[in-house]
Amino acid sequence: MGLKDVRRRLPIVTDLPAPSSRAAFHAPPGAVPRPGLAVWEFTLACDQKCIHCGPRAGQRRPQELSTEEALRLVHELAAAGVGEVVLIGGEAYLRDDFILVIRAIREAGMDATMTTGGYNLRPDRAEAMAEAGIRSVSVSIDGLERSHDHVRATANSWKRAFSALRNLREAGLGISVNTQINALTRSELPELLELLAVEGIHSWQLQITVAHGNAADHPELLLQPYMLLELFETLDHLMTRAAALGIRIWPANSLGYFGPLEGRLRGHQKRSTGHWNGCEAAKIGLGIESDGTIKSCPSLGGPTNTGGRFPERPFAEIWAGAPRFHDMRERTVEDLWGYCRGCYYADPCLAGCTAVSEPLFGRPGNNPYCHHRALEMDRHGLRERVEQVASAPQTGFGTGLFRLVREPKDPIERSRRGPVAIEEARSSRLLDPRGPGRPLDVAIVSGDEH
Repeated sequence: MGLKDVRRRLPIVTDLPAPSSRAAFHAPPGAVPRPGLAVWEFTLACDQKCIHCGPRAGQRRPQELSTEEALRLVHELAAAGVGEVVLIGGEAYLRDDFILVIRAIREAGMDATMTTGGYNLRPDRAEAMAEAGIRSVSVSIDGLERSHDHVRATANSWKRAFSALRNLREAGLGISVNTQINALTRSELPELLELLAVEGIHSWQLQITVAHGNAADHPELLLQPYMLLELFETLDHLMTRAAALGIRIWPANSLGYFGPLEGRLRGHQKRSTGHWNGCEAAKIGLGIESDGTIKSCPSLGGPTNTGGRFPERPFAEIWAGAPRFHDMRERTVEDLWGYCRGCYYADPCLAGCTAVSEPLFGRPGNNPYCHHRALEMDRHGLRERVEQVASAPQTGFGTGLFRLVREPKDPIERSRRGPVAIEEARSSRLLDPRGPGRPLDVAIVSGDEH
C-alpha cells in the first residue's frame, strides 16, 4: 500500500485526545514503575549509511512486526500508561504504515514524536504526518556540512536534512534538531546553532557519540574524556546564546553529571531534583526493536538489556517480569566500580548513562564521560582517555572493549611518567549480574566473548 492510499484511508480530524503526561510515577521499592517513554525502532531499513549508527541500520530486521501487530502494541503501550512514543529507525517513514501507527498512537491518548535523518522526508510525507497528529519531529544534524556528510556517508545528506526541517515546518509541525557531539563536531556547535535558529527550531538535543555498532568500528570519532573540559566551556556560551535565540538546549542522558553547569543544562527537563538522578532504563524509559523485542534502554542491545519479544508475550508481562529489567531497577552504589564507586555523587548518579559505560567497558558502573570527574582530574593535574583493545562484532549495538588510561595532563610529565593508572574492561552482567564485576584479561578476550 502506498503513502497516498494510506492517506485516503486516514480521516482528517481536528480533535484528537490531549496527550497524556509521559512522566512516570516513581514507584515505591519493589513495585513496578509505570513506563513513561517508549522509543520505538519502527524499522531497521534506512536510506543512509551512518558510520556512527548503533543498530547498524540499513536492511529490515527479519520478522519485523506486521501492521496488525504494531497496532496491537500501540494499545498495550497505552494500557500500561506510556505517555509518549518516539518513532525512530532506521527510518520510520520507510514503512508505508507509519502514518496509521502515528494516528493510532494519538487516538490512544499518547504523544507521538519522531526522530529522523530526513533524507527522503518529502513535503507529502510531512503533510501526512501532520494530518495523523504527530506533534514534533527531531531531525538529526551532526555538525556542519562536511562533518555531517562524512558521518552519514551519504551524498547531500546535510542539505536534505535542512530541507526536511523546512518541509516539516511548512506542514505546521514543531521542529527540533538532535546532534551527536564527536571529535569532528565538537568545535562546530556555535556556528551550527546560528544556522538552526534560522530554521525556527524549538529545541536542540545534544549527546555524545557512543562506542557501539558502527561507531565502535570508528574509535577516531569518539570524544576523549579529557575533551569535556573544552566542550563544556563551549556549552556554557552556547546555552546563553540559545536562550537569547529562544531555543531550548536539551541534554541527552550521555551529557553532563554534577558539574557547575548541571542546573542550567537540565533546566528544561523538569527534574524535581534539578540535576541528573540516575539511569531511567526500565524505570521510566524503554526501547522497542522493530521485531517486537522490548529492551530496558533504547540505545543498548543484546541479552543484558532484552526483556522479551512482543507479541510472543504481552507488553505488560515483559515490563513487569523481565529479570534484566529488575536488575536495572535495583542497581545501587554496590554495582559501581573505579572512580565512580568512591565519588561524592555516587548514590544519585549511579555512574551516569548505562549506554555510555557498558559499550566501553563491557559493564556499566564506571563512566569517565562526566564533567564533574573531568574537572576533578584536572584539579589533580591528571586527565583520562580511552583506548580500544578489542573490536566489536558485526551485530546491531555490538560493542568492543576499551581500557581507561589515567595520566598527567602536562605533556612533558606525561612523557616522563607514563600512565598513573590503567583500568581494564570488566566482566559482562551476563557473567556477574550484580556488583562491580571482574577485570578482564583483554589479551585473551575477543569482542564477542566478554
